[in-house]
Order: sequence, then structure tokens, then C-alpha cells
Amino acid sequence: MAITLDETHDAKRKSWVASAQGHSDFPIQNLPLGVFSSRGDTPRGGVAIGDDVFDLKAACEAKLFTGDAEKAARAASATTLNELMALGAGPRAALRKQVSALLAQGTEESKRAQPLAGTLLHKAADCALYLPAMIGAFTDFFAGIQHAENGGKRRGAWPALNENYKHVPVAYHSRASTVRPTGVPVRRPNGQRLVGDDKLPTFGPCLKMDFELEFGVWIGNGNEWGEPIAINQAAEHIYGYCMLNDWSARDIQRWESAPLGPFLSKNFGTTISPWMVTPEALAPFQIAQPARPEGDPKPLPYLWDDTDQREGQFDLELEVLIHTEGMRTKGMPPQRISVSNTKHLYWTVAQMVAHHTCGGCNLEPGDIFGSGTISGPTPDNYGSISELSFDGTQDIKLASGEIRRWVQDGDDIYLRAQGKRDGFVAIGFGDCCARMVAGKGV
Repeated sequence: MAITLDETHDAKRKSWVASAQGHSDFPIQNLPLGVFSSRGDTPRGGVAIGDDVFDLKAACEAKLFTGDAEKAARAASATTLNELMALGAGPRAALRKQVSALLAQGTEESKRAQPLAGTLLHKAADCALYLPAMIGAFTDFFAGIQHAENGGKRRGAWPALNENYKHVPVAYHSRASTVRPTGVPVRRPNGQRLVGDDKLPTFGPCLKMDFELEFGVWIGNGNEWGEPIAINQAAEHIYGYCMLNDWSARDIQRWESAPLGPFLSKNFGTTISPWMVTPEALAPFQIAQPARPEGDPKPLPYLWDDTDQREGQFDLELEVLIHTEGMRTKGMPPQRISVSNTKHLYWTVAQMVAHHTCGGCNLEPGDIFGSGTISGPTPDNYGSISELSFDGTQDIKLASGEIRRWVQDGDDIYLRAQGKRDGFVAIGFGDCCARMVAGKGV
């Protein structure tokens, strides 16, 4: 389904919800989907608008929707969005268009919605936010080429990339059961790790805790087992996007990742932002996939589509911030330690979908992908603390006077993203944030 820019993207459209004006991540041009509850009631689907949450179930009960949008709103009234996601792109787009009309100033639809504001809107600060979907599977890709090269250099590998990297979207299957939304603390894991120059492992808590700046991809309607998704059809199966922190225990990873991939070093926790930003909202920020450097191989035909190459990447500014116990004690705000951009990804999301299913693997509504760490070409663009500290060999000096080489207990790590383009209203994803806390002994 091709996405056409329409009145929902118009920079002149304003909402009667006052908090949606100004510098909110959630102006009326965004309208991301999520699951919330207010005052302890049953979780259900909602839409972020400014500092509020628009209640889709209440709007449905008020008979504010028609057609495919009504069908979508009823599906979104459940405790997860899986049923809605299974409906595919058409009902999602219809729902977004009607919600936009209901929340816009001066429309016929808003004349019906605005008098019901007390029922339809909930202050986000008073709401609990949940995972938007029940996650059946979590696949983590490795599509940030600068991060991959930096990792190879740290290992002393030459060349820094494995020979398959530029031919295939590399990934591994991670742990869906430990994905949590913003605000849920993550416990430092125990495991076998190599310390210093030790040749044999010891067991204990991770000593080299890392974050990873990633772009999350939600899958909507899936495919039948044994039926690959062609790359020119991949967009039909992508339901939304979020920010994703793939927490990583580097000392445990070093020991366990030979010969197989990460296991305990990755399965203890992943943090995602709770709002699902739709493809429609991101349409103004689509860009061409940057041309591959001269000499790089052209992807095989099943990974190549001209339309995907013209518009299959995004121009989204990404940032990482840290908020330590020392900063909180001094009343200091979080400090930005890195800034990057999704355009640094070597593979598009459509290529990830096509490769994931080419052998017959079936994707299902609620599956989630991680892009892999998105680092840029310079040190201030690096998307992990292991890169920023050069594998723990250099200090990261903070404004509070503290020093970091790895994430410490009590540190809050924030991931943020924003789409900006001349002529359009900037939109964001909301915070992807969690605090690292001490683990439990074994």
C-alpha cells in the first residue's frame, strides 16, 4: 500500500488538544498507537496526542468512527493491539485519518469529539503504559555497518567485517519474553564472563554493561509458513516503529559468542518505547537508501527493489542520554552522549523482512525486529557505550563530574528519535528509558 501525503500531514493542521502544540513528540501529525490504562482500569488501545492519550474504546462506544476505522477501533479496544495489527495497513490508515479529523480544530468531526473530551482524553502522566502487543518473536538484526566495523576493529579482526556482511542482512533470534516498555528497571545479569586477561571464565554479575541504540520494527499481518514475502510486498507487513535498547553484557558476550551467537549476554532484558509510530506518520521522513560505496556488492535480486531503494530508508535523528544518580542528586537533567541517524543503516527494513521470510519462516502480528546498533562515522555518533569508551579504555566525562566507561547501577539510559523536515511538523517517538539496577545472586 503506497502512502500518499494528505491532510493528516499538513503542517497547518492544529489540534484542539492544547498540549499537542509546540514541541511535543506527539502533535496531531503523529498519532502513534499504544496500550494504556487509567486509574487502574482495564488496559486498552489509545493514541498519543500531546500530553494526553485518546481512548479508542471510549471513542468507539461513542460511535465516532465509521467503516474500516470503526473495525480498527473495535480491534484496538482489546488489551493488546495484536488483533488490530492482523487487519493490515488499510484499517490502520483509515483509523489514523479519522482520529486526525476528530482531534483537529474546526472540522465537523471535532464538533462531535471535543464536547466528549472528559471521556475521550486521559492525562498521559496519570496512565500506565504497556507493551503495545503480545510479542511472539524478537529478531535482532546487525544492520548498522559502522557498529559492525567498530566491533571488528576492537577484536583485532581484519577485515573488520565478516565477508557475508555486505551480502546478507545478518541477524539472530533474541528473547521475546524479556522485552519491557519504558520505565521498567533492568536487572544486571549474572553469567560466565572473562575478566581482564583471564583465560578461564568466572561466574558473577556483568562487569561491562552496555546499551545499544536501535530502531524497532513491529510486524502486522504475517505470512503463511513456507510462503516468503517478496521485497516489493514487505511494506504491507510493517505495522509500526519504536525505539529499542538491546542491553548487552559485553564480558559475558565475549566468552559465549564463540562459536555461536549471543545468549545470556542478550536475553536478560530489552527496553522499547511504548508508542507504535505508524508508517503513515513517518512518510514525510522517508528518503532514498544511501548508495553503497564503490566496490560493494549489489544485493541479490530477492533483496533488491527499485522503489525500496528510492524511498525505503528514514531520516530520523537519534540520540542517547544518560542520567546518573549523581546527576539526579544535583538536580541536573539527563546529558546527551551520542547523536546518530537511521540513514546510517546498511539495509532497509523491507530487505530485513524479505530475508527473514525467504526460507519460509512465517512472521506473525506482534513480532518485533531490532535494527542493530545505529552508529555514525564519528565518535560522537556511536550508538553504544562500548564504542564511546573504546571498549572501556577511555573515560566518558559527564557534566556532573562523574566518569563512565560502562553503564553502572542506578544509571538511566534514554533513547530518543525525531523526524524533522522543512515544511512538515516534527514528530518524535517518546522516551525509551530504563534504569540499570543490581541483579540477584545465584
